[in-house]
Amino acid sequence: MVNASRVQITVLRGREHERREIRDLLATRAGGALLLHGEPGAGRTALLAYAHRHADGRTLLAGTGVPDEAPLPYAGLQRLLDPVLDRAAALPERQRQVLRRALAGEGCPEADRLALSMAVLGLLAAVTRDRPLLCTMDDVDLGDTPTARTVAFVARRLRHLPVTLLLTAGSDIGAAGIPHRRLLPLDDHDSHALLADRRPGPRPPAPVLAALATIADGNPQALVDLADTLTPGQWHGQEPLPSAPPPDGGLARAYRSLLARLPGDTRCVLLLAALAADAAPGTLARAPGSTGGTPVPVEAATLAGAVRAVGNSVAALTPVEAAGLVRVDPQGDVIFPRPLARSMVQATASLAERRAAHLLLAGALDASGHRLRRALHRAAAADGPDPALAVELERAAASGEDGWDTAATALSRAADLSDDPVRAATRRVTAARYAWSAGQPDRARALLSALPSAPAAPADLLAAPPAASAAAAVTGGADLLRGEMQLRCGPPAVALPTLMAAATALAGTDRTTALVALVRAGEAICFSGDQYRYAEVARRVAALRRDGDPPPAELMTALVAGVAATLRGEHGQGGPLLRRAVVLGGRLTNAVVSPTALTGAAVAGLLVAVDAAAHRLADRAVDLARSRGELSVLPRAFELRAMAEYWLGRHDAAVESCRDGLRVARATGQHTCAGVHLGLLAVLAAVRADRAACLRQVAEIGDTAAPDSRPYALAQWALAVLDLVDGRYADAADRLTALARPGTGRGQVLVQVMATPHLVEAAVHVGRHAQARAALAVFDRWAGSTASPSRRALSARCHALLAPRGSVEAEEQFRTALRLHPADAATFERARTELLFGRDLRRSRRPRDARDHLHRARQTFTLLGAQVWAEQATTELRAAGESVGAPDRPAEQLLTGQQLRIAHLVASGATNREVATQMFLSTRTVDHHLRNIFHRLGIRSRTELARVLG
Repeated sequence: MVNASRVQITVLRGREHERREIRDLLATRAGGALLLHGEPGAGRTALLAYAHRHADGRTLLAGTGVPDEAPLPYAGLQRLLDPVLDRAAALPERQRQVLRRALAGEGCPEADRLALSMAVLGLLAAVTRDRPLLCTMDDVDLGDTPTARTVAFVARRLRHLPVTLLLTAGSDIGAAGIPHRRLLPLDDHDSHALLADRRPGPRPPAPVLAALATIADGNPQALVDLADTLTPGQWHGQEPLPSAPPPDGGLARAYRSLLARLPGDTRCVLLLAALAADAAPGTLARAPGSTGGTPVPVEAATLAGAVRAVGNSVAALTPVEAAGLVRVDPQGDVIFPRPLARSMVQATASLAERRAAHLLLAGALDASGHRLRRALHRAAAADGPDPALAVELERAAASGEDGWDTAATALSRAADLSDDPVRAATRRVTAARYAWSAGQPDRARALLSALPSAPAAPADLLAAPPAASAAAAVTGGADLLRGEMQLRCGPPAVALPTLMAAATALAGTDRTTALVALVRAGEAICFSGDQYRYAEVARRVAALRRDGDPPPAELMTALVAGVAATLRGEHGQGGPLLRRAVVLGGRLTNAVVSPTALTGAAVAGLLVAVDAAAHRLADRAVDLARSRGELSVLPRAFELRAMAEYWLGRHDAAVESCRDGLRVARATGQHTCAGVHLGLLAVLAAVRADRAACLRQVAEIGDTAAPDSRPYALAQWALAVLDLVDGRYADAADRLTALARPGTGRGQVLVQVMATPHLVEAAVHVGRHAQARAALAVFDRWAGSTASPSRRALSARCHALLAPRGSVEAEEQFRTALRLHPADAATFERARTELLFGRDLRRSRRPRDARDHLHRARQTFTLLGAQVWAEQATTELRAAGESVGAPDRPAEQLLTGQQLRIAHLVASGATNREVATQMFLSTRTVDHHLRNIFHRLGIRSRTELARVLG
């Protein structure tokens, strides 16, 4: 018997609800019980230790279920009660005798079980005469069954005794009538905190913390094992991380102990299920936002075939299904609810057991229908080089039909099985490319880090040019991939020398891939704000150009040459080249096109202001990347689609594209792309005068964006628009002027050109007409080279602002702008022009003429939900002598014709899919319109919509 006292409380991350329940139980004078259950390593024992530290003078009895004593009835009960058996004298004689016989190993007849249980309850009551009691039993399910049954009986009858009974087990089986709580995985925040607690000192980079949290799957013991075994290089992100917790850690020991108690046929079938899950289609991360916590299914037919080969059946999994390690659905599919359990089943098996299981699974798979999965199982059982199997893996993985992550595994294993160093290095680079396509940059970096410093090649290159070419191709391919990941995931300026080196290495062996490297180098230049360096990229692309190039190569050369001319301000030369790139992109069929080619054509379309074509190309790139599972391309494709939607005036759609792009960028570690999406979201929020949303996005960008970088420029543009809304015109002009430095080729020239209408408006208000005219001259040279009415409308509006207030020139330019604004798009910019024109007329003492423009502006802003701008129009109307109240109009006036028809169909009970079919629209388009309908009507549900429409 131990008298518990308060001790220093150690940190226990997460488990707030469980700790609160324990404290509440200990705080009450009445009795109560709680069963904590969960997977191995979930922290059950740590919570019992937490209870011990908070016992506050209670008598403490603590026991543990011991697997070695499981065959001995009441062995666990004897160990638990031994400190207080001297109190048994207070029990009735029969109860005392039954208790003594049971604890002495003489057993307990069925007829005496109730008497024994009542004796234990009475013994605990006797102990509480001095002080309240805390009784804990860890791993109650691992010890002998009679003890577990007796303790459960007692746990249900503590209401009137000052006894707190805490139990832990792997599952809640046998816990009927006992309050219980399952220990869920820790969230990312608590996982990161636990890792930092375990390794004091500087925290590792955020990607390392995120990767470790994913590997551990929220399991506290897995996190501890990882933190204790990582090298300093791994901890600081300089070396590849392991793919699973260590096989000799605490979690692995717990799983070995658990599995050792299972029947042999159960262990065999469980290992087969765990290994079959590696190649199951359901394990592939084909969609944005998927995580390592997704349940892992095992194809029933494959597993059943392998199980039959050893004379077992899936029914052998009943014990582990009862323990919660797996689920078997009615179709026979085996599902691992926690992927970590699958990993530990594999890790704790012997090499011989794993090889035998892989061979059984390979034999159960059809060679034609499951070519890659069959080859992967054969490769996992191989011992030593096997060139023929390596070729089979390479060919089977090429299509990517089983997912790029599975293809990466196949090529990595093919490299291990290769007997030619250069061939092995080539396959490893391809594996890294596949991993990157799957959105796994850390895995791709780990594969590249396994390459030798220089692939083996003959010293005499002239004597063996094929070997030299192969070595150069490996080096160039590896540098291209490194540079692309640096561009998307880190500071773009770091990527430039890597990409230029890749182009050099590839120029003599693979001209098309060398062009890809140079296109990426150009992106790095534009993202980092060093446009003056683009000329070198253009020169090298021109040197690689050949007459009769295939369309993808011609598209890239036209794009780079067009961008270079545009950055020089030579729009007459650059425009035709960029339009040619747009045309080529539109002609490419899905059989030969890549999402990368489509994004290049979309860039060209935005630069020559063919917004609808740019949107089609970017949208096609999104759909193609999704269908092929190429997650690495999606953030860039979403960015370009959002930009096209911005220019088309579809601000709500642009926000959705940015949110989708941001989600994928974060899930795939593309921090640069995430910053761009945050910047675009900030601009979109600022344009709509949504201050809170804008500042939130800018704060998320924080100090991670370098000055002159694209995210930094977008953030500054957004803040400048807020300055403009609030009347801080000088601040707005200063921010926008600082975005780029014309004549030096530094800064974000393209962002500054896009922001020119805001710059001119701000500069004019503070009398900086020269500054405004200089910026407008650059904008006019670009807008004038396009056929875009919307760009010319913005130019005319800027010229109107620069003209003397109330002058004929100002009025003509405003009317030109209104004539050029497309009637079916960019309605927000038309409303802004109406507001500025009405303000100019009102200040020129023409209030009657101003009112029509201000009314139209107010109406449009109200329809678009741009409340701040609507209020500005209202203020101007009142200044013009109009008495204006809050808008209160029926839905017919607030919705467009198409929106009104959709609203009536939905209100009548039609689903989004039914509306899409009836109106010949996509379901996504209907979803988009319905969100806008809810926003404009100020409602949140279909029920409210039906009520509004009567």
